[in-house]
Amino acid sequence: MGTHLGYGTLGYDVAHLLGAAVLVLSFVLLYQRRVGAMINSYAAQAWVLTAAACWQGWVQGAPQLYLTGLLTLAANGLAIPLALHAIVRRLKVHRSIDTAMGVFPSMVLGVGMVALSIMVVLPTTLHSGSLTREDLAMALSVVLLGLLVLISRRSALTQVIGVLSLENGLILAAIGVDGMPLVVELSVAVLVVLAFMVFGVFFFRLRARFDSLDVAHLDRVGEQHR
Repeated sequence: MGTHLGYGTLGYDVAHLLGAAVLVLSFVLLYQRRVGAMINSYAAQAWVLTAAACWQGWVQGAPQLYLTGLLTLAANGLAIPLALHAIVRRLKVHRSIDTAMGVFPSMVLGVGMVALSIMVVLPTTLHSGSLTREDLAMALSVVLLGLLVLISRRSALTQVIGVLSLENGLILAAIGVDGMPLVVELSVAVLVVLAFMVFGVFFFRLRARFDSLDVAHLDRVGEQHR
């Protein structure tokens, strides 16, 4: 890794701790059964990811990662959670979450996805630094857990939170790779903001049409056009 890691294990330990915290918050997100708590968990994940980006900027001697951290904090840690809370209030969304599986099966499947990520990433990155390998394994775990949130929730709003958490995993992967071009990280940030704007319009249209954000209503639309 970068210059600072050569002087001791502090850089490795803190970077590893922050990456692990992002992963743990993915499990917290998966565990939640109320919309407000789910939004807050996503915001907390973004704040920890911000700290991870800034720390990696110092460890790698890469000032552009400070900008990545600032963008993550502004968009994922502040703007999007505030917008989600506003949508919940505006649309009077039901605060409890309908899920396709229970808490225990979800957590067991999540642990299996983490094990799968380790089995896939570590053998294929033997020539990379230990911190990079572990960061990529944790990042893939966060991505897979975001997908699990997406497929295990029935509300469009909570599914979008799963997509946004997945994007946090992509950012974690980007900051863990030494020398990742800034344009890649900026592109991810711009795309997630644009995607969230599209999702916002979708929420209001779905609510206006069916008085609910349950995506099961979309099946009725498909049946009407057959």
